[in-house]
Amino acid sequence: QVQLVESGGGLVQAGGSLRLSCAASGLTFSSYAMGWFRQAPGKEREFVAGISWRGGITRYVDSVKGRFTISRDNVKNTVYLQMNSLESEDTAVYYCAAEYKPLFVMHTTPDRMNYWGQGTQVTVSS
Repeated sequence: QVQLVESGGGLVQAGGSLRLSCAASGLTFSSYAMGWFRQAPGKEREFVAGISWRGGITRYVDSVKGRFTISRDNVKNTVYLQMNSLESEDTAVYYCAAEYKPLFVMHTTPDRMNYWGQGTQVTVSS
């Protein structure tokens, strides 16, 4: 049984930082591109960041470039999202996602993902 378990969310002031973690089990982690999506109230789920299954290649939505960094540890089967200079617009539920061996870094549409975590709330106060 595949499980993706997120942690690290919380309440932070604007300009602050958080690091999200997603621990994966039940799958061959190194065969999956890993990514983060987010969903704010009343909005569709959107791609935030992805990292290739071979590692080393990343992709970000424009609004977080230079502020967020995605990384993975294939020994710990964990993917991370370091979020700096947080803004109120970053407030959302953040979801970890896994996509099996995409041809490029990672798709950005939710329906292409194979597995999802349960989500973790990030709230940025202004």
